[in-house]
Amino acid sequence: MPDDVRVYAIGDIHGRADLLDDLLARIDADHSARAQKRRLIVVLGDLIDRGPDSAGVVERIMGLAGPDVRVLAGNHEELMLLTLEGDREAAKVFARAGGRETILSYGVSEEAYERADFSEMIDLMRANIPPCHVDFMKGLEDLVEIGDYAFVHAGIRPGVPLDEQRPEHLRWIRAGFLDYKQPHPRMIVHGHTITETVDERSNRIGIDTGAYASGVLTAIGLDGEDRWFIATA
Repeated sequence: MPDDVRVYAIGDIHGRADLLDDLLARIDADHSARAQKRRLIVVLGDLIDRGPDSAGVVERIMGLAGPDVRVLAGNHEELMLLTLEGDREAAKVFARAGGRETILSYGVSEEAYERADFSEMIDLMRANIPPCHVDFMKGLEDLVEIGDYAFVHAGIRPGVPLDEQRPEHLRWIRAGFLDYKQPHPRMIVHGHTITETVDERSNRIGIDTGAYASGVLTAIGLDGEDRWFIATA
């Protein structure tokens, strides 16, 4: 990392506002205990779905967002935005992938959700999700590069320069990335693929520890040549 910055990257939150608040408090304490310098937080995407309070997570992250908090788009944000645009195929995947919990977190009743077909589900989303939340998700980043590290949601396509990576690979890739053993242009820090503990390899570090089910939301801290991990359990 550059000498003037300490970076914390947060893995997939998936609607666990309670764990996000816990982890942010732990990051605050960790940062305060170290030498004074600028702090930068990178959120790796998948703010929504599966957990009970996606609306609360988005609201919390919106309140933090600025020059010192960078937020990436995950595949779940992509699915939600496509659904809001009327894409029925995306809506089917969104509903299966935890979208129900997201919709309920925005105040839609279980009864209204259960009796809705896909078109009516989209109408419920449009009526209940604040436009500022939608606009925020539309503006999320796909890739952040700092020092010797690159931060993405899912991974990168090996052999393709970072500035030529396609959003669908950055948000969705697994095959061809997870098992790739050669060096990348930078150390890749990613989420998207759940592992029980941090998946630390020679060319990538996965920090999605399945927070929505496990209760463990994980962050990596980076300062100079040092790295460490902070978790909620």
